[in-house]
Amino acid sequence: MIENKIRGGLYGLLIGDAVGVPYEFNPPDLLPSYHEIDMIPPQGFRKTYPEIPVGTWSDDGAQSLCLLASLLYCGKYEELDFANRLCNWFQYGYMAIDYEVFDVGVQTAQALRRYKEGGEISQIANRDEYSNGNGALMRTLPLALWHKGSDEQLIQDAYAQSHLTHAHIRSKICSALYCLWARYLLSGNDVNEAWDKSVKKLNLVYKNRTEELKEFQEHISPIPEELTGSGYVVDCLHSARFSLQQTTFEDVIKTAVKLGQDTDTTACVAGGLAGIIYGYDELPKTWLKLLKGKEIVEPLLLSLEQHLRVNH
Repeated sequence: MIENKIRGGLYGLLIGDAVGVPYEFNPPDLLPSYHEIDMIPPQGFRKTYPEIPVGTWSDDGAQSLCLLASLLYCGKYEELDFANRLCNWFQYGYMAIDYEVFDVGVQTAQALRRYKEGGEISQIANRDEYSNGNGALMRTLPLALWHKGSDEQLIQDAYAQSHLTHAHIRSKICSALYCLWARYLLSGNDVNEAWDKSVKKLNLVYKNRTEELKEFQEHISPIPEELTGSGYVVDCLHSARFSLQQTTFEDVIKTAVKLGQDTDTTACVAGGLAGIIYGYDELPKTWLKLLKGKEIVEPLLLSLEQHLRVNH
């Protein structure tokens, strides 16, 4: 049932983020053993954010909910509305648990500060090759869950939502690939089949678009030699794909966290897709129970389900 997958996707993203938060910035060898990784870290482990309560999502979850709320309110991707919601999150903790903002990505913070200082909205993001963190990728799933348009329109909107804070073509393509991947999972393909279909689709779309084709084939679609769980957008995408080879939601999240470094985002990016694959009913009950902020999520999910039922 599609509602079970949609619900699973959104909650999977938030749970992955929340499980990863306490372990962030640690290399794999400083993390607890695979079996000890949990939403409540084992005794004696020094949490990255000791003051943040268990079950709290970070900037990944908050920005994803900002995007979803904006799409539902505007009925389309509207950059001004989305930018304003991100600023409300950044300044006042909109969509954050207990209005507490922590773990803000450098590129997103820079872009939002430029916007607040009156910068032209299409120019606030860095465009250089070294500005390819995973801050746009981590929040893009709601676009795929909400979208009713063609694959080409979905790609275009994925580019647009990335452009706001991550304007280099590499970040945009990664967001587009992820959205297509989510869409094909929603329609019942398995994880690798959906990935292959997404790669094939982008190769087709870029057939006469030389710069994008070169970027995609040289920098994004090849599997990296080593997976490091880093915050680099391509690494994050492939780390999530590696984690998704597991056969339960819980193992996907533990595998993502065990890669170390940007643990919350790798687990969030993998968790959103794992939630689609296994559905809400298969999410670990203990993690769901520990997750904070359901009163923020539920109204958005109801609106999303209503939107998808209309003329679908």
